Amino acid sequence: MVQESVQSDGIQVAVLGAAGTIAPAIIRDLAGSDEVASMVLLDLDAARAKSAAAAHGGGKATARAVDARSVDSLAGELAGASVLVNTASYRVNLEAMRACLQAGCHYLDLGGLYWMTRRQLELHDEFANAGLLAVLGIGSSPGKTNLMAARAVRECSGAGVRSIDVFAGGRDPRAVGDGVLRPPYAIQTLIDELTLAPVVLRDGVPVEVAPLEPGGTVDYGPPIGRGETIYTLHSELATFGESFGAQEVSFRLSLAPVVLDALKGLIGASSKQIAEAAATAGAPSDETVSVHVVDARGRAGDRVTVRAVTGPHFGLGGSIVSTAAPIAAAVRLLARGSLRATGALPPERCIDPDEMFAELEPRGCRFTIEHAAA
Repeated sequence: MVQESVQSDGIQVAVLGAAGTIAPAIIRDLAGSDEVASMVLLDLDAARAKSAAAAHGGGKATARAVDARSVDSLAGELAGASVLVNTASYRVNLEAMRACLQAGCHYLDLGGLYWMTRRQLELHDEFANAGLLAVLGIGSSPGKTNLMAARAVRECSGAGVRSIDVFAGGRDPRAVGDGVLRPPYAIQTLIDELTLAPVVLRDGVPVEVAPLEPGGTVDYGPPIGRGETIYTLHSELATFGESFGAQEVSFRLSLAPVVLDALKGLIGASSKQIAEAAATAGAPSDETVSVHVVDARGRAGDRVTVRAVTGPHFGLGGSIVSTAAPIAAAVRLLARGSLRATGALPPERCIDPDEMFAELEPRGCRFTIEHAAA
């Protein structure tokens, strides 16, 4: 059951990393949600967090500075909060989870790039014993893709699923030709995805492949069309085998060539150089579109493909909204009592896909499901 502080008159939500790229859309979404009474916005940079509160908080938000690397400090700032929405770097996910255990509040994050997710899953029993829920990776991918996979598996025949392939792609019309790098999310996370060895499941066994290994050309459908992909390290691979019994699982990413080339130029750069690149990068424009495709193949030979297209909403581009909307939706579902599981769990084990899809469709996301007979 959800903890007693989840009330019908609205809950208090803490947002960590409130000055980041994705947080403003989450804050704006939650500010317009009746399930949320108030928000406390937390970040190393208190001034930027206050700016986010003023610009997006709808009168519900206050802001404070905190260093999430200090479990005690973060736990102290969570007093009174029902749930922490962690949008900060995945590097502080474990500290943020331990602060939630100390403060007695639920936890949501945007993913942990496989290896961090595996470490987070080890806290399952502690959250379950505390009667708390930690949803690991409830952004666009991981997050929405996990629930698209759950829906695809449900649509397959009763013989079960053999393989699941996840494809993510995004395009920003303004990222071409203006000379400004406009990464879809944090540059350091993107560099990690391009340099850490991706993991795939083959015959049910996790196998590392080379960074930047080509994943082939994928048809994302309109408005992206066909795009070249690369394998990248992603959290879905940490849970899909156990969750769905799939023996073959992969994640592939398609970035606009101009963005990929710019990021490749940062491989091997110092932390200072990457920080400078992040400081001079442009924000994704309000014209971006994000597309996710999950392709499940059943053991009986059937095939189910679930596709999600997210366009601009809230005056923000689809790449940001695609990541922000699922975690905001999870807050609402939690507040309503729809999320009753406890423990540290991936989305596919604690959220109903249809409930999530219903939350996302009014926020610029369109889902389609295609069947191919055996």
